[in-house]
Amino acid sequence: MEPPAIWSHFEGLKDPRVERTRRHQLMDIVIISVLAVVAGADGWSDIVQFAEDRQDWFSTFLELPAGIPCDDTFRRVFAALDPVKFQAGFLSWAKCLVGSTEGQLVAIDGKTARHSFASEQDQGALHIVSAWAAQHQVVLGQLATEAKSNEITAIPQLLEMLDLKGATVTIDAMGCQKKIAERIVAGKADYILSLKENQPSLHREVQEFFVSAESDGYRDVRSDYEQSVDGGHGRIEVRRVRVSDDIDWMSEKAQWKGLRTIVMLESERTVGETTSIERRYYITSLVADAALVGGRIRGHWGIESAPQAHRKESFMN
Repeated sequence: MEPPAIWSHFEGLKDPRVERTRRHQLMDIVIISVLAVVAGADGWSDIVQFAEDRQDWFSTFLELPAGIPCDDTFRRVFAALDPVKFQAGFLSWAKCLVGSTEGQLVAIDGKTARHSFASEQDQGALHIVSAWAAQHQVVLGQLATEAKSNEITAIPQLLEMLDLKGATVTIDAMGCQKKIAERIVAGKADYILSLKENQPSLHREVQEFFVSAESDGYRDVRSDYEQSVDGGHGRIEVRRVRVSDDIDWMSEKAQWKGLRTIVMLESERTVGETTSIERRYYITSLVADAALVGGRIRGHWGIESAPQAHRKESFMN
């Protein structure tokens, strides 16, 4: 029986069970679980159902000496596995699926794990920071923190785990930090960082720049512009992206490694007779190309709004 390619990535895992209690092969349990989660399984019972529905297929490359394990078996085995070694195997496999990150969008996104809050144990919800390869919607790296505020320390650790050469890394406002920008550039990648009130001076300067430039018709300002329209079901959304590399005036420019361009994205949303307008600001190491930058930002939004079940992610941290 030829072992599947995924097998080699988990060969270093040590079976935590006593030998006499092993009715199911460790590799069968691991491979079923990984493939089930990739396909959208959300919990141990879902994994069992996924495997039972495809038992004939699994039997073509797994041993399954006692059939499909029950959900308690999956739960107990993964509770005892070395999480660091498992994650290393999973990320190694994911990297092979994705290949090079050259030219790809990698979105850093934080989510609170469902059902992870335990009030009786005074335990807060688990917050997971993940790096997503947007093109493949597969996780490249993942770290767990005890609070959303810890993203600032988790993101640099996550970046250290990854080879992001040639990628564009997008992060929301929590990750708009000088050291994070420096780490991304050191990894030979580009960044787009959402700019909000967590960087009050910089946010105010960028906002005032675009307001002033707009009032003057961008007459004496180097900039690029793109507009797109999306709609359906009584909704129309117009997105306008304005980028400028005319930033020598910025008081903090030298403190942001690789900073080349500032961005304003305006969303005008009309539902029925009601219209609302929202503006967002960003800083980036990319060139002042409105279509390129706008596309990357929209790609990040797609990752943020994607249903959890449709994301290919690790379930151990």
